[in-house]
Amino acid sequence: MFPLVGCEGPESVRLARTSQEGGNAPAIDTAGARYACPLPYLFLTLVIALTLTTSACAAFRATDPAGPRTDVRLYPVGLADPAARLEEASLAWYQISQQYGLTHRTEANLDPYTATLQSLPTELATSIRLPMVGADAEPTEEQIRESLRRFIVEWQRLIGAPPEELSLVERTDEAGGTKLARYEQRPFRYPLRGGYGKLTIRFRNDRRLVSLSSNCLPNADRLQTALNAVGTQVNGEEAVNKIKSQTITVSNASGHQTITLPDTAVLDPRQLVVYALPSPGQQTGLELHLAWEINVTNGPIKTIYFDAVSSQVIATE
Repeated sequence: MFPLVGCEGPESVRLARTSQEGGNAPAIDTAGARYACPLPYLFLTLVIALTLTTSACAAFRATDPAGPRTDVRLYPVGLADPAARLEEASLAWYQISQQYGLTHRTEANLDPYTATLQSLPTELATSIRLPMVGADAEPTEEQIRESLRRFIVEWQRLIGAPPEELSLVERTDEAGGTKLARYEQRPFRYPLRGGYGKLTIRFRNDRRLVSLSSNCLPNADRLQTALNAVGTQVNGEEAVNKIKSQTITVSNASGHQTITLPDTAVLDPRQLVVYALPSPGQQTGLELHLAWEINVTNGPIKTIYFDAVSSQVIATE
């Protein structure tokens, strides 16, 4: 029940009366005084009450049995303002190059889609050392990994990801005294695919940097928030049935080719993934898709990525 609007009275709050005396019935205040409550006030009361009741009903609509619906205007999820990110990375590059004594101004070699550092100028790489951890002449593996972690923190704006989003997937000693550290970015609820989220660092025994390359996704926490609002429209079995009923376009060195899976092909919807693709028709920026990663046996391709929202094949391997 919603309270009725009070009618104007001389001293205290008066409440409109709802007796059988009619719409223009006298009202009684807390002191017992009686006065007339005009019809316009009661009419306004009814309008407001009706409006509030309608709004309340709209707020409690039945849940869609098909689950949450994705607003097509917000999907696929795009990296926010690529131009601003490029500007931010360029400034970070200028500051860090000055810090390491690069005397002349050089343009950063940034990935056009992620605005992360693709490579370092040779003259700068030779002047950079990973932070020293411990006083041992020959650092332990644990000390090497801690040195790498501190380096990533320092270069985070150009790498595009903090250490807590990166998993070390390879740490090897190469020929000639070069050491390799390879990381994968794992910031989302589902695995990241599409060739992005990779960080490679090469350095020498004396901690001197040899090369650095990253295509990690900046501001991944914001992207995850946007992905949380996306509801899948097909499950794995439905994705497989849709794929079997359509031709598939694959990209290769010679361009695009259309294929049809043979009847003997076996499709296994392994898991949902976040698939990163360059924004169509643009030189910069990425868009993220929720897709089923489907393994193919007895077929001309090994893996199909099927968009779980738009029901389209978006990539193959």
